[in-house]
Amino acid sequence: MKRMKVNLWMALAVATWGCAGSMKAYAWPVAEKQAVEVVSQSIAEGQMAPDFTLKDLQGNDLALSSLRGKYVVLDFWGSWCGWCIKGIPDMKKYYDKYKDRMEILGIDCRDTEAKWKAAVEKYALPWLHVRNAGNPDVSKLYGVPGYPTKIVVDPQGKIAKIVVGEDPAFYTYLDELFK
Repeated sequence: MKRMKVNLWMALAVATWGCAGSMKAYAWPVAEKQAVEVVSQSIAEGQMAPDFTLKDLQGNDLALSSLRGKYVVLDFWGSWCGWCIKGIPDMKKYYDKYKDRMEILGIDCRDTEAKWKAAVEKYALPWLHVRNAGNPDVSKLYGVPGYPTKIVVDPQGKIAKIVVGEDPAFYTYLDELFK
């Protein structure tokens, strides 16, 4: 009986949060999962980050390549993701600490436009934001296996670090990078 309660709690937690914390909980449909697995093999530290252009909060085009010259943290997140929301205070702290040397580009995934904009306002997120509406689907382009996923792109456009889940190692990496 105790095991059934634990399993039920875990199922409820995954259904509620639906994102990666210390585990990859988002279940991709089979065809999409296979596509993500193929792409994720070519998305690796040291490789060039694929360029993309998405709409920002004001409806303007924002291209990743326009941010060259600074480190950029691609933050794949959603308002529905409990671990994404849980990580906001640390993201704000590190943005304030290093905003002169890096930019954060929040990439909203699987939200409606209204929910995305409301979440950015509710949590007072001060960095750049774009909406991944699916054309192109940047989470597939980058082979994102779960949420949140943070990908650090260096000033030359190469992938420097990939962190899946809300992991303190990400913040340790930033401290080491910007010593």
